[in-house]
Amino acid sequence: MTEPGERDAAGGAAGDAAGGAAGDAAGEASVAQGERSHREIQIILVGLMLGMLLPAMTMTVVSTALPAIVSDLGGISELPWVVTAYLVAATVAVPLVGKASDVVGRRPLFLASIAGFVVGSLLCGLAQSMGQLIAARAVQGVAGGSLMALAQATIGDVVSPRQRGRYQGYIGAVFAVSSVAGPLIGGAVADQLSWRWVFLLNVPLGAAAFLVTRRFLRLTHQRRAVRVDVLGALLVVVGATALLLVASWGGQELPWGSPVIVSLAAVALLCVVALVPVERRAAEPIIPLRLFREPVFTIGSALTFLVAAGMFGAIVFLPTFLQIASGVSATASGLALLPLMSALLLATTVSGRLITRWGRYKAFPVLGTALLLTGFALLATMSADTPVLQIAAYLVLVGLGIGMTMQNVVLAIQNAVPTADLGAATAAAQFFRMIGGTLGLAAFGTVMTTRLSQWAERALPGGQLPGGLDLDLVASDPTAIARLPEGLQEALRDGLATSITFTFLVSVPLLVLAFVLALRLREVPLRETAADRR
Repeated sequence: MTEPGERDAAGGAAGDAAGGAAGDAAGEASVAQGERSHREIQIILVGLMLGMLLPAMTMTVVSTALPAIVSDLGGISELPWVVTAYLVAATVAVPLVGKASDVVGRRPLFLASIAGFVVGSLLCGLAQSMGQLIAARAVQGVAGGSLMALAQATIGDVVSPRQRGRYQGYIGAVFAVSSVAGPLIGGAVADQLSWRWVFLLNVPLGAAAFLVTRRFLRLTHQRRAVRVDVLGALLVVVGATALLLVASWGGQELPWGSPVIVSLAAVALLCVVALVPVERRAAEPIIPLRLFREPVFTIGSALTFLVAAGMFGAIVFLPTFLQIASGVSATASGLALLPLMSALLLATTVSGRLITRWGRYKAFPVLGTALLLTGFALLATMSADTPVLQIAAYLVLVGLGIGMTMQNVVLAIQNAVPTADLGAATAAAQFFRMIGGTLGLAAFGTVMTTRLSQWAERALPGGQLPGGLDLDLVASDPTAIARLPEGLQEALRDGLATSITFTFLVSVPLLVLAFVLALRLREVPLRETAADRR
C-alpha cells in the first residue's frame, strides 16, 4: 500500500543545489512572481512530512507489537481488528476530509487531525482491554487517513506543479523510511520497553508536527456556505467499510461464499450504484462526478489502483519468501527490502527534478509501469534456491517503477483538476490507491493459500502437516517449518516458495493494464503557480 517522505532541511538544501541551474532559476522566477520562497516551502514541508510520518510509521510499527499485545491483553480472536479497525477508518476518512478541506480549509483540519492522532495514540497506549484498543485504533485511523490526504493536497497548495519536482525526494522518503525503520523500531520498543510505547512515542512526534505546522503553515481561504452531502457521505462510509471488510475477512476469517461475505459484497455494490445519482444531485458532492470527465483524473486514479494492487504483493510476501529461501530472520528479511526502498527514493527524487526541468511528466509513469511489470515478471521466476543478490536486483526494478509512477501520477492529477477541487481530487486518488492495495493484498493472500493447499493435496499424506501444524500457520510464520521432520522441511519450503511466486505471476496482468493506461495518460502543461488558497 506506497511513498511520501521527508529529509531534513540541510539535506534538502544540498539536494537542491545539485538539482541543476534550470530548476533553481525557475524557482527564483516563481518567488519573483509572488510565490513562496524555497526556504518557506522547506519549513512547511517539515511539518507536513512529520504529520505524514505519524500514520506511515504506525502502519508498520504496530504489526511487530501484536504478539506482545495479545500476551498482555488477551483476546487473540479479536486481534485482527487491531489492524482492520485502523485500515477501515483511515480509508473511509480520506474522501470525506478531502472534500471538507476544499470547503473549510486545509490548515485547521490538518491541525485537528494531528491532535486527533495524538489523542488516539494516547488512548491506544493506555488501553486496558482489547475492545478499548480497537476503539482507540479506529480514532487513530480516522486521523491518520486524514493526515495523508490533507498533506498531499496542501503540497499542491503551496508548490506549483512545475516546481513540485524539486521537493519530490521529501515526499518519497516517508514511506521508504517507515517501511524499513518501522518494523525494527516496533520490535525493539516492544521487546525492551512495552508495546504501549509503540503508541506513546507518537505523542512527542505529533507535538512537534503540530507546533511546526501551526507556526509556519499559512494558507488563505475564503469560507463559503454549503449544504453538507449527508447521504453521499453515508453511502461512502457504508460502502467502503463493507468492501474493506470483504477484503479483510474473505478467505481468512470467513469463506468467500459465506452469507456474511456475500451480504457485505452486496451492500458495497448497492452503495456504489446509489452513490452516482446521489452525487449527481448534491450541491457539494463528496466525490464530485465532474472529476471523472477529466481524463487525467480518471486514468490516473485507475492507474494508482492497479499499481497499488500489484505492488503490495512484493512488499508483504517478499519477506516471507526470503525467510524460506535463505533462512534469514524476520528482522533481516525486512531489511532485505532496502534495495526496493532505496530505488524508490532515488527514482522519486530524480524523476521529480527532471519533471521540473523539462515541464513534462508522462514519460515517467510509462517507464515506471514498464519497470514494475519487468520486475514482477522476474520475481515470478524465483525459487527457494534463488540467490539473495539476484532477488535484490529484481527489487531494484520494482522500486524504480514505484518511484517513477505513484507520486508523478498524483502530480498529474493535481495539475489537471480545478483548484477548487484539489482536495477532493487528491483524496479520491489516494482513496482508490488504498482500496486497490487492500483488495490486491486480499486477493494475493487467497491465491497463495489456495495454491499452497493444492500443493499439499499432491505432496502430503492426506493433505495435512504432521505435528499439529497447519498450512495457515506455516504461511504466516515460516519459522514453524523448523518443527517438521527434515525430509518434509525442504519439500514444504519449495511448496511455499512456489505459492508465493505464483502471486507475483498473477499480478503481471494487472501491471500490463497499468502500462496501457500509462500510455493513454494525457500530457497537460504544468502550471507555474500554486493554488495557495486553502
